[in-house]
Amino acid sequence: VAKEYGATRKISWVEVLAGEKAFEKKGTWLPAQTIEAFDKYHIGMKGPLATPVGEGIRSLNVILRRELDLFVCQRPVRWFTGVGSPIRHPEWVDMVVFRENTEDIYSGIEWAEGTPEAAKFANFLQKEMGVTMVRFPETSAYGVKPVSVEGSERLVRAAVRYAIDHHLPSVTLVHKGNIMKYTEGGFKKWGYALAEREFPEAVFTMT
Repeated sequence: VAKEYGATRKISWVEVLAGEKAFEKKGTWLPAQTIEAFDKYHIGMKGPLATPVGEGIRSLNVILRRELDLFVCQRPVRWFTGVGSPIRHPEWVDMVVFRENTEDIYSGIEWAEGTPEAAKFANFLQKEMGVTMVRFPETSAYGVKPVSVEGSERLVRAAVRYAIDHHLPSVTLVHKGNIMKYTEGGFKKWGYALAEREFPEAVFTMT
């Protein structure tokens, strides 16, 4: 900042709490003031947040994404000269991954094995929906993965716009639509339709 703007601008840091430090000082893992600060300033630097695996509180990272609607996880992937690699031509690796951050399994809708909620959900699947392919319904944990038209479209829109703005040759939709026809398959269908509808001069799709 000093190099670019001299003395005319500077960064003023504001600490907001989350995770163990927030719990120790505020008695809550993610204070409302933290969400309000991100809403106000629109930018921040986040360090690692500890989340118990398989028990305890929900992932604070997932809660932050949902509360702030951070629906794109954008991950550039490329090789740096001198870094060891197990592949033959790491210099050919140059991609940007756009992952949906707020839907699907990141919704965090699930019930633990042996709980009344899991039993109620299993009963609903069997009695109301006619689902019979759960092999061990009484000892299973259950999760729901909602995938929406709107969520799929805005992710694909962001990826295509990025590719166009950065003169990239292609966008690849990664899905498991051969197994999950309506969620994963829906993502593929809605994504291709969005690309053809909103970017007809720049996009040619191959299903």
